[in-house]
Amino acid sequence: MAEGVELLVTAFFDRDMERGELHPLCGGLASVYSARCAEKDGFNEDAAALISLGTTSAVLLVADGLGGGPSGRQASSLAIETVVDSIARGMQENLMLRTAILNGLEAANHAVQEMKTGAATTIAVVELQDGVARPYHVGDSMILIVGQRGKIKLQTISHSPVGFAVEAGLMDEHEAMFHSDRHVVSNVVGCPRMKIELGPSVKLAPRDSVVLASDGLFDNLYVEEIVDRVRKGPLESATRRLAHDSHRRMSTPEGSQPSKPDDLTFVVFRPRPPCRNGS
Repeated sequence: MAEGVELLVTAFFDRDMERGELHPLCGGLASVYSARCAEKDGFNEDAAALISLGTTSAVLLVADGLGGGPSGRQASSLAIETVVDSIARGMQENLMLRTAILNGLEAANHAVQEMKTGAATTIAVVELQDGVARPYHVGDSMILIVGQRGKIKLQTISHSPVGFAVEAGLMDEHEAMFHSDRHVVSNVVGCPRMKIELGPSVKLAPRDSVVLASDGLFDNLYVEEIVDRVRKGPLESATRRLAHDSHRRMSTPEGSQPSKPDDLTFVVFRPRPPCRNGS
């Protein structure tokens, strides 16, 4: 990582937002939304963070804690804090950003296990450097990269029996959405056998959208519905539509549409700053 670059972190722990927040980042714009499940009392077990590393580099993170109540919340926030600390140390030691992220995920796995509560968390991370995005993930918090015309340039595979069945062509998205084992996750931060999946680098076009989200989004909207909402238009409007439509599905099941009440957290990043007309 370049010397003299200031690390700036904006973290979102146990939030219950009414609307998304917009943040300039890495020469573009990021929107973050996080809210507790309306059907439960207590904590939002999701967490998110934006890490700015100057004008050309940044890191996006979303984590979804498992275990219920305070343990899930602590696991997700601890995982993100540990990755942030690793990136900060990596800057001091002049490590590659990729190395710092991988070190942070390994350290997070150890830290969550040391909680000794049985809690765990998923995590999705996107590294942004010089207009190139690279995904890292553990679990079923998914990452999408979408072009303005709706082309899916990247979609991560959920680390779950259902996710692997979809990837193998044994199940379609509709069947997967309603499968009784959809909630089963086979790879998490906090497990001795954790595996980090490092995806391919994707060169971002000026109007691409990068989406990281907990399963509160992907369990209530089909991928094509998410693509339709984020591919164009002002980022603020896309965020509002994703949040509104997800919560509507959770609270008001409609026929054959999916409905799974859950905490909801997502980050949407676009590499090009908004024009004066907001497009």
